[in-house]
Amino acid sequence: MNQEFMSALSEIEATKKIKKEVLLETLEQALIAAYKKNYGHYQNVVITIDRQTGEIKVVQQKTVVEEVEDSRIEIGLTEAQQIDKRYEVGDVVDFEVIPKNFGRIAAQTAKQVVVQRIKEAERDNLFDMYRDSENGIVSGVVLRNDAKGAIVQINNDTEALLPAEEQLTGEGYAPGARLKFYVTDVKMSANNPQIILSRTHPGLVKKLFEQEVPEIMSGVVEIKTISREPGSRSKISVLSNDENVDAVGSCVGPRGTRVQIVCDELGGEKIDIVKYFEDPEKFISEALSPSEVLSVTINEEAHSAHVVVPSHQLSLAIGKEGQNARLAARLTGWKIDIKPDNEQ
Repeated sequence: MNQEFMSALSEIEATKKIKKEVLLETLEQALIAAYKKNYGHYQNVVITIDRQTGEIKVVQQKTVVEEVEDSRIEIGLTEAQQIDKRYEVGDVVDFEVIPKNFGRIAAQTAKQVVVQRIKEAERDNLFDMYRDSENGIVSGVVLRNDAKGAIVQINNDTEALLPAEEQLTGEGYAPGARLKFYVTDVKMSANNPQIILSRTHPGLVKKLFEQEVPEIMSGVVEIKTISREPGSRSKISVLSNDENVDAVGSCVGPRGTRVQIVCDELGGEKIDIVKYFEDPEKFISEALSPSEVLSVTINEEAHSAHVVVPSHQLSLAIGKEGQNARLAARLTGWKIDIKPDNEQ
């Protein structure tokens, strides 16, 4: 080790955000292991690196005993007192040693330690970066796809997994496809960060609207609830915190451009945007859009709602295979029973 090596560690500290002291402490422990491997496992050694010069000091330690049984780790009291009369049984005597070829071993060990620590730091930094992105949105390119899921490259150099169950039905995920994904989980697997993506999570709809609607990013408009049947249809409820701002209109955008961008990103998924109300009767009526609602009767105890719609709009209120009613129920959190007015 030399001053040049110490300067290199300082540069690593600055560029890789690995503390120089941590590197040196790790290296000292690695050098002890290397010493024992090459010069005897039973020896007690302490290796220190001068923090200024990089000079390595190897000290072999022997315990003072009355009768020596193992000269590799023990020294007799008489011999010890020839070095210093103050030594007593149980004391430790340090002998500085200069092992043959240890400079080469030290250089190899230093390289291995530094490379390993850089890899670990990069791994940890990557994990921290994507852990902060959890429940967020990322753009990526599909690299390959199989029965288990698609491998997606994000941020140009990181691979993430889009499991099969998180894929939208009908999206082929052909290699080269560029899409946006919701980050559902970031975890360590086999000492490497594993990033799990989704195209079906309701959070993807929310994050896409946040990107397209400045009023949501500023907090003027809030997305209160979302219900989604991925790849088919979603409903979102929105609330304005400024009486001069139309929450629904902000999300729809001029001539429907904002909502259309989100729909296109989701492969043509239809999106209904409705106004949020604290009053459950008004909210349920709004949630059943585009159907007209004549009346809503709330049963608090059963947490259900009896809804009356014009008979000619019954199928519209219920939706194809019950989808509209189902999404409205999820959006509002109420069980909804729909009846036509001619049955009242």
